[in-house]
Amino acid sequence: RDLFLDMQERGLEPGLVTYSAMISACAKGGGPWETAKGFFDEMLRRGFEPNVITVGAMIAACREYGKWETAAEVFDDARKRGLEPNVIAYNALVAAYETGGQWEKARAVADDMRRHGLEPNIITYNTMISACEKAARSDVALDLFRDVRARGLEPDVITYSAAIS
Repeated sequence: RDLFLDMQERGLEPGLVTYSAMISACAKGGGPWETAKGFFDEMLRRGFEPNVITVGAMIAACREYGKWETAAEVFDDARKRGLEPNVIAYNALVAAYETGGQWEKARAVADDMRRHGLEPNIITYNTMISACEKAARSDVALDLFRDVRARGLEPDVITYSAAIS
């Protein structure tokens, strides 16, 4: 936050990249939730349209602060603005659901990705499997594990660890 203020004091105006970096820093534990949300709201007030990087950063901040509902709102709002999320933004949403204990919503993201022409990757699956395991839904987690191979993806250490849990 101090660097952001210093930049402005020197007459430099923040842009989309700056806001994305500030939100991302908050997501990594660099400040309270209100700070991350404040940067995002300020960015919108100043007329900047979020891109997939900004949306991903904001969703990651939501995950960090346990705000899975807000993560879903940010994701949906981005779509309403005409932004097509990429796999990274989808994965951030799955992670927010996983952290919030929303295994069914996390699982549904894969279907939504496919409807929008994207294939879930191993990170998507690992996070969905983890969400199911945390919710004591090992049956669904094992179905997802089988789906990994059926879709031609290679399970990694994280996949096996999540499925074993």
